[in-house]
Amino acid sequence: MALSQSELLDLLASLRSSDNTDMVRTVLERILQELIEAEATAAIGAAPYQRTSERTGVRNGHRDRGLTTAAGDVELHIPKLRTGSFFPSLLERRRRIDQALFAVIMEAYVHGVSTRSVDDLVKALGADSGISKSQVSKICAGLDGEITAFRDRPLDHSPFPYIFLDATYCKARVNHRIVSQAVVIATGVNADGNREVLGFAVGDNETEAFWKEFLRSLRARGLTGVQLVISDAHAGLVAAVAQVFLGAAWQRCRVHFVRDVLAKIEPGSGEMVAATIRTIFAQPDAATVHSQLHLVADLLAAQFPPVKDMLIAAETDITAYATFPRAHWTKIWSTNPLERLNREVKRRADVVQVFPNPAALARLTGAVLAELHDEWQVTDRRYLSESSMAELLGTGTTAVITGPTALPRGKKTA
Repeated sequence: MALSQSELLDLLASLRSSDNTDMVRTVLERILQELIEAEATAAIGAAPYQRTSERTGVRNGHRDRGLTTAAGDVELHIPKLRTGSFFPSLLERRRRIDQALFAVIMEAYVHGVSTRSVDDLVKALGADSGISKSQVSKICAGLDGEITAFRDRPLDHSPFPYIFLDATYCKARVNHRIVSQAVVIATGVNADGNREVLGFAVGDNETEAFWKEFLRSLRARGLTGVQLVISDAHAGLVAAVAQVFLGAAWQRCRVHFVRDVLAKIEPGSGEMVAATIRTIFAQPDAATVHSQLHLVADLLAAQFPPVKDMLIAAETDITAYATFPRAHWTKIWSTNPLERLNREVKRRADVVQVFPNPAALARLTGAVLAELHDEWQVTDRRYLSESSMAELLGTGTTAVITGPTALPRGKKTA
């Protein structure tokens, strides 16, 4: 796209007031932005405000994206489309992750905690053993600014009826010892049916106090409208959810529940017991879900008494999903939607093996989650359909948590 006369004059004025380095960076930033806009025009068949018969899409604002170049960091703006997705070919989707991995390895190397495998990684990344601490600090500072902005961004742009919570563990050095660190992640489904990464944190373990602090930080950033929280049955997490998200129901992850059940019986019977329990979740409505649970409990009672006790005790927790729209059930009865995020964090963490400190672990985790969040924002597929979200928000399904076994109060009309 050609620059107008006034735009050229503005660019010339900014160049006159800049030194040589800033001049190169300013020109580069403008050229890259023009290339991005031109590619977007080619992708949808029309320039901004242009009406053509070849148009296949409509622009819907921009989202910011930084890019590190030899001339310095430049700030670009990627066009968003009302339907479909667009990402310019000249940018790399995984830039944040690669930089974070590089920063972590460099930091490990500089602090003398690297192993032979880390040394090989350093060389593979094109850096020799003489890299300076100032270089590492510069890389880390740039990343930390991006990740902090992502982690602390406001969440008041939409209610989030569904919240998914989970944790994974990675190794880091703390006080000269290698210990496990809990990486907790929260994702949510907004009112439009789209997923977002809401937040993350790194801590020593999953205590109630740690989870409570994390969940309160989400509320402080503007998180509202929570109707259902999906997680495993970690005692500290459940207690924190009950205190922070008053008025929301709690769904115990069915996958984690089945694993807990199988741990109580002999391995040879596991497949049969799991298949029988899964029939509970194959029912068409809430009434038959509950009746099937009691039927399954009675069927398994003679041979597996502990299983019946577990089913009856967890009835409210594992069937909370049944009071929500039927179209949502398969997406809200487990924490499976978080599994991809956990796997990606673990895959990148496995490259490092042992992080030099918890801050390095948080840096890499934030970079991974920011990239996946960006991918969710440009996809043309909603996680939950618009019509089903309208059904949910229209009926205002609510419940009250009194502890690990929250009891639904039914539905309210809006």
